[in-house]
Amino acid sequence: MHRIVPAVQFGITCRYLGRETVSAPKHTFKNVCFLFLCSLHIFLHLFSSSLCAVFLYLFISLFLTVHLSLSLRVIMVSHKEFEGAGKQPGLQVWRIENMDLKPVPKGLHGNFYTGDAYLLLFTTQAPSHYIHMWIGDECTQDESGAAAIFATQLDDFLGGGPVQFRETQNNESLTFVGYFKSGIKYQKGGVASGFQHVVTNDMNVKRLLHIKGRRAIRATEVAMSWASFNQGDCFIVDLGKDIYQWCGSECNRFERLKASQVAIDIRDNERNGRAKLQMVEEGAEPPALTEALGPKTSIAPATPDDDKVDTSNRKKGALYMISDASGSMKSSVVAQSSPFKQAMLSPEECYILDNGVDRNIFVWKGPKANMTERKAAMAAAQQFIKEKGYSDKTQIQVLPAGGETTLFKQFFSDWKDKDQTTGPSKAYTIGRIAKVEQVPFDASTLHSNKAMAAQHGMVDDGKGKVQIWRVENGEKVPVDPSSYGQFYGGDCYLILYSYRLGGREQHIIYTWQGLKCTQDELAASAFLTVKLDDSMGGAPVQVRVTQGQEPPHLMSLFQGKPMMIHSGGTSRKGGQTKAGATRLFHIRQSSSRATRAVEVEPSASNLNTNDVFVLKSPDALFVWRGVGASDEELEAAKHVAGFLGGSANNVAEGKEPAGFWSVLGGKKDYQTSKSLQNMVKPPRLFGCSNKTGRLIVEEVPGDFTQSDLATDDVMLLDTWDQIFIWVGNEANAEERTGAPKIAKEYVDSDPSGRRGLPISTIKQGAEPPTFTGWFQAWDANMWDTDPLDRIRSNK
Repeated sequence: MHRIVPAVQFGITCRYLGRETVSAPKHTFKNVCFLFLCSLHIFLHLFSSSLCAVFLYLFISLFLTVHLSLSLRVIMVSHKEFEGAGKQPGLQVWRIENMDLKPVPKGLHGNFYTGDAYLLLFTTQAPSHYIHMWIGDECTQDESGAAAIFATQLDDFLGGGPVQFRETQNNESLTFVGYFKSGIKYQKGGVASGFQHVVTNDMNVKRLLHIKGRRAIRATEVAMSWASFNQGDCFIVDLGKDIYQWCGSECNRFERLKASQVAIDIRDNERNGRAKLQMVEEGAEPPALTEALGPKTSIAPATPDDDKVDTSNRKKGALYMISDASGSMKSSVVAQSSPFKQAMLSPEECYILDNGVDRNIFVWKGPKANMTERKAAMAAAQQFIKEKGYSDKTQIQVLPAGGETTLFKQFFSDWKDKDQTTGPSKAYTIGRIAKVEQVPFDASTLHSNKAMAAQHGMVDDGKGKVQIWRVENGEKVPVDPSSYGQFYGGDCYLILYSYRLGGREQHIIYTWQGLKCTQDELAASAFLTVKLDDSMGGAPVQVRVTQGQEPPHLMSLFQGKPMMIHSGGTSRKGGQTKAGATRLFHIRQSSSRATRAVEVEPSASNLNTNDVFVLKSPDALFVWRGVGASDEELEAAKHVAGFLGGSANNVAEGKEPAGFWSVLGGKKDYQTSKSLQNMVKPPRLFGCSNKTGRLIVEEVPGDFTQSDLATDDVMLLDTWDQIFIWVGNEANAEERTGAPKIAKEYVDSDPSGRRGLPISTIKQGAEPPTFTGWFQAWDANMWDTDPLDRIRSNK
């Protein structure tokens, strides 16, 4: 056996060096030296037995091992293009040319030849890194294979920490599309055809680009003919010194606006600002177009997008563990359907999260998994796709532990990140919040700091005017102000909050719906909310709140007192149900320092080391303080104890008397992690539109801005603990009525199990700071003039 080992090592080295020589030809001489030393190593080992030879063998072995390992590392990371890779934030793009890497000029980022393969690296401020392989529809197998090798080398060069993506033409991930706010442009040809990425002043260009997409914009080169046009889309006729943006009679304003971004990008970056941009409407084509395209023929009607997926087909997944313990990569089922538990991911293993129905495959690399499994992650995913019979267009994401993306984490019902994170984790939690940095709460600056207002969900300090009604027999009945702050699970309530902002009076209508109220009361609460909103001219923000999911601002309205939520019963006289003999209230403070006391099942498993609990039994009253609880939570507990009546016994976590556990039915495991507070989740923006004939939802890629809000659509902003529905002034009736249903389905079908989140409905022009603060540089006057008019005036 001892004679076989070096021979196997030699074989692996030969195969490894042979493969690497292709991508690192300058090391050929060094490779030959390595092979010679390997041969000498084996010769001595097999044929020498003298003591002198043994010493010589040991010396050469030591030299060979050290030199070979160092040299192999040099080969893996020595490409000159890697020397500056990831050093500065931003995007770097390379094309595979003759099995080598050639940088693409920055002004041409977003231009892709369909016959080629590309390698992209995006570096965040953190810094963390995203590596993308992009494969064109007409790319050769050799080039796509070279892209995979370079991606592995780049990942190795950056310490194995980047997230890796495999992208295919027309099926790119939202992360990838988000890098190119002016759209992706597909050009025919490639390296083999002699097409090069060069910024020149050549004005002899002649091409036709078909613009598709309202969120993720793609410009595809098509045949230079009127037969390529249709009435529902925008096209760009690029004639070098003149660029014409042609708009079909059925395309809308927002599509024209997005197409303008592509045209402006061509003018400013590909032509260095030397071309003239002209906007052309169907039926008003100038002679230059008919000269370039020939006599105009009839234009085809608009074609709907059939490849969109609505919210009824939300993401579902299965979880597999992959292992090479048997000598070849195998996968075994861990869970057949989502949501999953984070504990299912062992740090010693690698996993595949199969979301093939949505054309997504995720590979999670455990930090302690063996190197073979970690390096083979992308190959294992590709093999998995073949075995499952999925489309070769299926997206692949390879994620290191700590670098999980939002799309991956949403499949886990209990995903928790660490409070203190470095490297990749930091970028994923903050990088996509439109450059908004996390800020501590300071009520005195709420009106001037929209970022804080958004992050903490606070339009003000809650000291405005409060009116509360309870829903009874289809009507709203005023609640006695002395009982403001008490909410019962058998009731529904309407809370009208009025405050002043910028000299104007603003209003919020909170519709609070108890978990044990009747269907009639739920329907009545929705009807009464609309009726109250109409009576105030439609200006108020509407927020639907489910019991247990109260936003921080609603909790703050009761000034110094916690918002108390009783699990059942009603605040009406006589009550529908009687409170239980043993009651447990969970007290937690929000990031804005407002507190809430929620009645939960009296079981030890509901305790949490971060919070305070009040336990009431017929014979005793306990106030239990977890190790991570705050003084403010303890102060709120005194108010709850006073409401319940009796003399409270203060109990510290870890020093509980036997009587405490006895009331709870015995001691049980409960949440003891201190890393559950102050979680930051990236927001996501979606457009809800029926422009294709049916109501669909599309996510806006990248760092969204105010200009991504389509005035002819309804938009959905997901800030993780709250959903905003933004209604554009030009949105049609179906979009207005369908969006709330979509928002509820979106939350209810989320694999992470976020059912019951508050849903706020706001109108264009009346946005509160809790919404605008999620956007960088919000301009209250943006829609005073038509954005297209501004583009025309600056063309």
